[in-house]
Amino acid sequence: MSTRPHPDVLPVNGGGRNLTRVPLRWEDVPSAVEAVAPAPLRTVELDTTVGPVHLGIRDTAGDSGADAVAVHLHGLAASSTHWTDLTRMLTSRTRSIAVDLPGFGWSEPPNGFDYRRRSHADVVIALLESLGVGAVHLFGNSFGGAVAIEVAARRPDLVRSLTLVSPAVPDLRPDPRRVSDRRMLFTSVPVLGRRMRRQLAAASARERADKLIRLCVSDSSLLSPDRVGDVVRELEDRAALPWAATALATTTRELVRSWMVRPSESLWSLLHQVQAPALVVWGTDDRLVSVRKAPRTARQLRRGRLLVLPRTGHVAQMERPRLLAAAALGMVDEVAAGRW
Repeated sequence: MSTRPHPDVLPVNGGGRNLTRVPLRWEDVPSAVEAVAPAPLRTVELDTTVGPVHLGIRDTAGDSGADAVAVHLHGLAASSTHWTDLTRMLTSRTRSIAVDLPGFGWSEPPNGFDYRRRSHADVVIALLESLGVGAVHLFGNSFGGAVAIEVAARRPDLVRSLTLVSPAVPDLRPDPRRVSDRRMLFTSVPVLGRRMRRQLAAASARERADKLIRLCVSDSSLLSPDRVGDVVRELEDRAALPWAATALATTTRELVRSWMVRPSESLWSLLHQVQAPALVVWGTDDRLVSVRKAPRTARQLRRGRLLVLPRTGHVAQMERPRLLAAAALGMVDEVAAGRW
């Protein structure tokens, strides 16, 4: 296992502790995964505190001898397919289950679902309990990272380790570059808003996918054509789902509201309640949640470490899946050895 600095990892002041010591286990990570399709989608039925839920998951089996289970939670305007390359690169050691959160991907939300972080976490907790595999290695990107923090804080018995990729911690910067299409900023303006909404609705799935990718990714050439194709197809398919627009708008609104609560109820407070070993991964070119939040996020975690990646945006699991896999497997080994 390598502990030497990697050229794509930036040093960060640890504030008195070994914040950025993240061993990279390259030997169990394939050099590339070519033309990989997402794992087949299947639906699991769950009894949850928010009612019965039919949850879409993509289950990637581990290789013979892989004895760990990882669960992956996506961000806003995303789905389980965003984890395809990373889950394939973890098969030497883990079985991976990527989730479509309620209202996203192909998971239909239950009646009356409020789309709050806690409610999404209730569904994930029900899934983890149903797996019957004990504590899992939990991954979350963006909003999925916020949900993963909630799960880890509330149910430490279900989380063996926590990996947060650009988690949606409070960040209220008024920056128009944080939306994929600036016309979205004017959709509520009288008279003008109606025209903006018509123009946005008329955009093709390919146009919307290109804008979304430019927002979330530092260098789009790092994405394989397969992953770009996944984004386009999902935008086309979700246009026909009656709950899709409401799920995205309401989850986004509830996320922002959660950033404005009193400190004792904030995500910062929840981070300190997490007992599991934790790895925080952030791209320097993240336009959605500033990398300036990265050191504080890692320090708030009792057992947190930090990996900062240059030339990387908001979705490191898609942009740099091999590096993220090496870091995740390095953490698995360190946790198993009691060194994290």
